[in-house]
Parts: sequence; C-alpha cells; structure tokens
Amino acid sequence: MIRQYELVERVRAYDPTTDEDALNRAYVYAMRAHGAQTRASGDPYFSHPLEVAGILTDMSLDHSTIITALLHDTVEDTSATLTEIQELFGDEVGRLVDGVTKLNRIEIQSDRTMQAENLRKLVIAMSDDIRVLLVKLCDRLHNMRTLSFIASEEKRQRIAAETMDIYAPLAERIGVQEIRDELEDLAFRQLNADAYETITHRLEHLTAEGGNIIVDIVDELTETCEKAGLRAEISGRKKSPFSVWLKMRRKNVAIEQLSDIVAFRLIVDNEPHCYQALGIIHRAYPLMPGRFKDYISTPKPNGYRSLHTGVIGPKRQRVEIQIRTREMHEIAELGVAAHWVYKEGDAGVREGRQYRWLRELLEILEQASGPEEFLEHTKLEMYQDLVFCFSPKGDLISLPRGASPVDFAYAVHSEVGNTCVGTKINGGLRPLTTELKNGDQVEIATSKTSTPSPTWEQFVVTGKAKAAIRRFVRHQKREQFCNLGKAIIQKTLRQEGVRYSEKMLHKALGPLPYEHIEDLLAGVGEGLIPAKEVLHAAIPEREATTPITGDGAVPISKVRKKGSKNRATVPLTGLIPGMAVHYARCCHPLPGERIVGIVTTGKGVTVHTIDCETLEGFQSMPELWLGVAWDMAEVGPTHIGRLGVILANEPGSLGELSTIIGKNGGNIVNLKISNRSVDFFEMQVDVEVENVRHLTNIIAALRATPMITSVERARG
Repeated sequence: MIRQYELVERVRAYDPTTDEDALNRAYVYAMRAHGAQTRASGDPYFSHPLEVAGILTDMSLDHSTIITALLHDTVEDTSATLTEIQELFGDEVGRLVDGVTKLNRIEIQSDRTMQAENLRKLVIAMSDDIRVLLVKLCDRLHNMRTLSFIASEEKRQRIAAETMDIYAPLAERIGVQEIRDELEDLAFRQLNADAYETITHRLEHLTAEGGNIIVDIVDELTETCEKAGLRAEISGRKKSPFSVWLKMRRKNVAIEQLSDIVAFRLIVDNEPHCYQALGIIHRAYPLMPGRFKDYISTPKPNGYRSLHTGVIGPKRQRVEIQIRTREMHEIAELGVAAHWVYKEGDAGVREGRQYRWLRELLEILEQASGPEEFLEHTKLEMYQDLVFCFSPKGDLISLPRGASPVDFAYAVHSEVGNTCVGTKINGGLRPLTTELKNGDQVEIATSKTSTPSPTWEQFVVTGKAKAAIRRFVRHQKREQFCNLGKAIIQKTLRQEGVRYSEKMLHKALGPLPYEHIEDLLAGVGEGLIPAKEVLHAAIPEREATTPITGDGAVPISKVRKKGSKNRATVPLTGLIPGMAVHYARCCHPLPGERIVGIVTTGKGVTVHTIDCETLEGFQSMPELWLGVAWDMAEVGPTHIGRLGVILANEPGSLGELSTIIGKNGGNIVNLKISNRSVDFFEMQVDVEVENVRHLTNIIAALRATPMITSVERARG
C-alpha cells in the first residue's frame, strides 16, 4: 500500500500549493472508517481507495479529487455520513463524494434497474463537476484489476459487461485513452477469455517473429525526418488485444492481415510542424488510400487532435502513423485531466460543462420514461464511430456512423428535430432516411405544424433522437387514450341517465388503482378497465337500469342504423398509426364507407368496415363494439385501398395497369404478384386514394381495359 507521506509527496510533486493537512486528515479518516474491513482478495479494504487515489495522482489531479478518492466508499460502506464529511473537509469534497456514492438505499427491482439508477445519478453529478467521473473511472479500474478475486462467475461477468457497456465509453468520451484501453482489455479478458488468450498469443508470436522490426521502422522514420530538417520524437506502440479483436471483426480478416497492429507516433514542437511532418512522410512513402484523417482541423468531441495516415512505409510494411504536438499527445492520453487548473477551485465545473454530450445525456434523462430506457439511450449516445457534418452556417456536428438527417436535426436542437419535414444534403433534396457521410453539409427544413413520426425510430441511431421521438409518441398516445376514454365513459353514463362530471370521476379514484383522472381516462381508452367499472366505483349503490354493453359501446345492431343519434364520431385523421385509433389491415377502411370500431386492449380502437369478415369473431363480445364514423371535414388526403387484379401476361400489361391508376389520381404504394402463369398475372395492388368513391372510379377504369381480366376490392 502507498504510505501516507508517499501520497502527499506524489501530489506535492505536481502541485506544491496543495493542502497537505487535508490530505493527511483524509488518509487517517478513511483508514479508521474502514477499520478491519477486507476485500475479496483478503487485503485491507482501505487499500482500494488508496489505490484509486494513486491512479489519480498519476493523472495530476488536485487535492480535492485525491481526498474524494480516499473517502469515496466511506458513506456507503462505513458509519461515516455525508454531513460529517462536509464538516471535516468542506462542501466541495462533500459534493464530490456524494456524486460518486452508489445508490444503495433505494428499492430496486433488478440489477439492470440498479445499474440504470447509478448511471442516472452519475450523469447528474458529473454534469456539475467532471471530477466525479474521473474518480468513478479510477474506482472501476482498480475493481477490474482485482476482478479475479470475486468467486461468483456470474458477478464477474455482470461487472465486466457493465464496464464494457458504460465505463469504457465514458472514458473514451472524456479522452482518457489509457484508462479506456485498460478497462476494455480487462473486461474483454473476462467476457471472452478464449479470444483474449488467442490474440495475446498471436501478438506475442508476431512481435517475436518480426524481431527488431519496430526499432528498425522508428530509426528509418527518424532518419527521414532529420534529412528533411524536422526534429521529431518517434515511438511505436502495439494495439491492445481488444482493439485488434474489434478490427478483425469489423474487417473480417485474420490478425496477420491487419496493417496497423503497431501504431507509430511522431511528436513535434508545434501545429505547423504536424503538417510539415505529414508532407515529409507522404513524399517518402506511398499513401494507403482512405487512411488519412485530420483531427486537428476537426477535433473529436472529447478534444482529441492528431493527424492519422497510413503508408507503405519502411521495410515495405503497411504502417499507421499519428502526428501530433506534445500538448495534443497529453490530451490524447489524459483527456480532460490534461487541462486541469489546480489553483482555481471551480476549474472542474467549467471543464465538465464544456462537453456537449453531457448536456445531451441530461436531455435524454429528462425524456426517458424510466431508468432502463435511459440506460438504453445512454449506451447509444456513448458508442461511436464518428462522422462529421456541417450546418449551412459552418457549425460542426459530430454523429455516430449510420446517422440520418433526423439525428442531425435533433443534435442541433430538440425543437428542430421535432419540427423536421425535409432535408438538403450538399444542396440537393434527399430522403430523411439518407445515411450521412463525413463532410456532408446538411440543411434541415422545418414546419411549425409538423410533429415527429414514430417510423423515425426505425432509422435514427442517436440516443437523443430516439428518446425525443419516444417521448412525443408517449405523450400523443396518452392524449388520444384520454380523449377516447372520456367519450366511452360519457356514452355509458348517457345510457344510464347519469350526468358526466369530473367530481363523479374523483369518487371513482378511491376504489380504482388510479391516482389522477387522466390516468383513469387513459386506462378506459386503452381498454385496460371497462367503463361500467368506473360507474360502479363512482356510484356503488346504483343498480343498472338498462343493459350496459361493456365500455359504453354501441352494439352492431345499432351501428347498422343510419343516422343513429348515439353514434360516436371519432376523427380518424391526424392520428399516428398504432395509437388510440388505427385502421384494420384486413379490410382497409376508406372514407365514405360504413365503419365500426373494436376496442382492443393496449391499442385503443381498431377501425373495420362494417362488412369485414374479421368482425364475425367479435359477435359474442358486444362490449368491445364502438360506433364510429368518418369526420369528413378532417379526413386526410390519402388512404390505402387494396385491389385484387388479374391481367394478361403480355408485354406492356403492367405498364397499362400503372398508367390507368396514375391517370385517375391513384398512387401505387405496393404491388405483390401472387401467381403467374403462361397467360395471366394474379396480383395484389395497394393504391393511395382519397375515399371509397375514388377507389371505385379506379376499379371502373381498370375493368374497361382489355388487358385486365378482372379487378375486385381485396380483403386480408
């Protein structure tokens, strides 16, 4: 273990003005608090916070962070309290310790929920002070170094998976590459021991086989730079086993085929020398196409700056070369810690707030419906293989590979994403599903009346976009369920001669498992609770005087009567598919047709045509029927009508079919050939039309065409 005076000397070596008294008091306080506690390895428990503090001194962190490392487990694992720590060591240390402390006193349902809650608290704490994350990462690093002492295989696997999923990406995001590499390798060794051992063995074999190849390449690169009059510090470093394994999987090649198992670094005096060194290397050796990246002009979100290139270098070896200044190198290795200003107490706060991705994690936290959804979206936000795109004003937006213009819109601002209607990429109109590439200039068109589409969730890749879309869908779905539930309850009460009022609904909240009227209305609209139960809960002494058909629905006999005064009119336009009201795919109802609604648990109302064969299965369940009608003033511009077509197997017949549909204002959205013979095609055609009359006109035009044998309205 590190001795007390050794720890103080380590901190004094890089910060002569450190508070030695506070460091000494924290050392003694933590040692006494943990007392005789031991770790799974049998070592005194105090050795763990001491090792964490030691790792942080290697990163030259201020004394408040070192004290936090010494105390970070005292509140959780000993009788020490946060109040006591604040009194002894000040509010700053108390805030940092609280940020690192795990949530061990809340009720949890599962390990995954606990993991999500811990991450939620960590995100909130590190958004105020990034030092919380630095302590947490070093805490996790030492735990991973001693992971083998944990007896339970299942627990080791869980800790390693959590490290790979959350902590290694967090280390990447703040640029602490050394910690990230070690976390990934330690987790990889636990999660895939066979692959780790195989790759490690092959790396050792290739290194031994190559002999002094690394030294030879370094010597030749040094000589090349010196001949051109440039002084550079050059070194070679093998890639970590996990990064080699990732490249093998991504490129689907054997380890021997990888060209960049060893990366060579050229460290020069200043930024102009970086580009001078690049020119020297490219003049001396053939460039490998597609391998040049300029992270100096466009730094990574974590502040990483460097030039990367791949060449057929010395000894005819394919090598990767990274060119950077000394300052860039320190930032590449230590990330945020390389910027630290020790004499300014709020330096860490300012450093933490400059990270845009932290603000985006906080937005996801606000929009997620629960901790597990937050965990899912946070993982999406942290994993990256980046592309860099530009706004029309020249602002740089970094996005994960595979991102779409919708992801770009949400990255600019949530409101831009919510009102996005179209995009121009490099000046040309493109679909919102287009995959963005490095250097694309993206312009987003918005409309105040536009709202997110649930289908966007199928192609967006950022956690922020997914969280915002889901939040909107949840809100829209709940609003529609509330409206539908209110209409169902009102109809039921009218049948019973009871006047609807919110006061009556308040009475129903007591016996029923709902806290608010909106929750009750949504429950009825979603089909989770019948309206008659609401009536009975509100007026338990009342006996039903007339038959109640379930959720206040109108049975089929009443629906069939034209002009029935009790028919509910439900607007069927402007609704998001899959929400409170949606159209059955078995009959494709169209405006102008007689329709009926079936209350479906979890979906609200499914609208069918009155003659749909599916309705026969609901004849014995009249409580599920609801009379609905088209509100023709609000009917949308297009609906889908399905046709069954038989046409002659002759040249031009399919073109004739599409021409007639187009001339009559229809638009084919899907076409499926179900049978083909020597003489005929049998197919199903889905056509966008305005209403049932529009579809009837198209059918009539098709029947008048000699090449078309028959056309019928298709079902199913």
